[in-house]
Amino acid sequence: MTHAPVPDPATPWAALGGDPALLERVAPPGQAESAGADRADGPTGLLGARLPVLELARSTVAVCALAAAELAALRTGGPVPRVGVDDGAVATAFVSERHLRIDGRPPVSFAPLSRFWRTSDGWVRTHANYPHHRARLLTALGLPGDTGPEAVAEAFARWRAVEAEEAVYAAGGLAVALRSPAEWAAHPQGAAVAARPLLTLDRTGAPRAPRRFTAPDAPPGAPAAGLRVLDLTRVIAGPVATRTLALLGADVLRVDAPQLPESQDAHSDTGFGKRSALLDLRARADRAAFEELLGSADVLVTGYRPGALDAYGLGADALAGRHPGLVVAQLSAWGTGGPWRGRRGFDSLVQVATGIAAVEGGQREPGALPAQALDHGTGYLLAAGVLRAVTEQTREGGARLLRASLAGTAHWLLSGPRRAVAPAAPASYDPAVHLTTSDSPLGELRHARCPVTPPGGGPADWPSPPGRLGADAPRWRTAATA
Repeated sequence: MTHAPVPDPATPWAALGGDPALLERVAPPGQAESAGADRADGPTGLLGARLPVLELARSTVAVCALAAAELAALRTGGPVPRVGVDDGAVATAFVSERHLRIDGRPPVSFAPLSRFWRTSDGWVRTHANYPHHRARLLTALGLPGDTGPEAVAEAFARWRAVEAEEAVYAAGGLAVALRSPAEWAAHPQGAAVAARPLLTLDRTGAPRAPRRFTAPDAPPGAPAAGLRVLDLTRVIAGPVATRTLALLGADVLRVDAPQLPESQDAHSDTGFGKRSALLDLRARADRAAFEELLGSADVLVTGYRPGALDAYGLGADALAGRHPGLVVAQLSAWGTGGPWRGRRGFDSLVQVATGIAAVEGGQREPGALPAQALDHGTGYLLAAGVLRAVTEQTREGGARLLRASLAGTAHWLLSGPRRAVAPAAPASYDPAVHLTTSDSPLGELRHARCPVTPPGGGPADWPSPPGRLGADAPRWRTAATA
């Protein structure tokens, strides 16, 4: 393979145990791209930033496409097809939530109290999109529930940034102090993230015979056909991963707790190809229904904090013991080690803690990436890891444990080169080329296409649109794999 920009696909592919020779099947930049996209001779501004965001986005999609091609070849007995990545499609998909229209209406995005705030010695960023996070933030600041941004700004101005971070966290809210990359590297959590690989894919549990697909003649472009994926994720990264697996043929069932608020608009962006059910694991009947689903699942994808599901018997060791052929994919914000392993986190907060916001900012205030690239990029890496896990199982048997984190992806991004100035977007780039419309129970949806091209000429769009969150019955719709 010719020299690729950093971050390049070789890092995640190696972390997932992929054959390095297969990287030759990935077309270099410039050979499979649309007008206005990046070429091998340098960036033209798609996802323009000081950090190599397009390179990261391109690489995560390429690794996912390669993992899909590898599994497709294994199932059909043919050679691994060549995969290409269209930078225009990648750039459009990485801001899919901005392109979404629901009967012409844009989705609701960040809430008024989710933003940067100046403190006495720096900055903090908060995340208060969910009502309970907003309430906890205001409680930490000693403010009433109907407080607006002006009073919150006055309150934060009296705090030191790290003190505000700790106080809001202690109250169950979400606030992170702005740090430079060097400050994050010196932080115990930054050191813990840096000490681990970008991704880990481990064999776990008792030995089991290699996987057999009940439908070895998978349709073209559907290497995941016959797989049942139980989706316990929320907010972009996990849903992007399972949305991608659905495009590749998997039967994906998302399960949410009815007591946790969730955004229908977010699901309208990431719910393509899936069904969505509600189950309360604290209720006996719902727990029994969930265990029945889990018993015939091939893949479980979770997006809860490390340890949060252990009380329900859904820790990695317990799952491997009860379900020896399961692929467990665990997604977290801050990783599985270090003092912040149990903290909640979102893309915007990880950008601030790790130093990305400092790099992308100016003299007067912090900045942000041109996309929630940690979310989207980690989502495609997670999907790639699931596909590689299934490939390994088909050859060797056994259960697999896959782990990824937003902070790990941030560390990878920060390891790449930096530009003095973010390049401007090319005038010739037209995102409409990569958008389409679908009729849905929610109305007409305008949405971005998946940037992962299914191998073998598979469908370029999902088999079904998203429906209303939690409206489906908690059952599978396809036959299970053997």
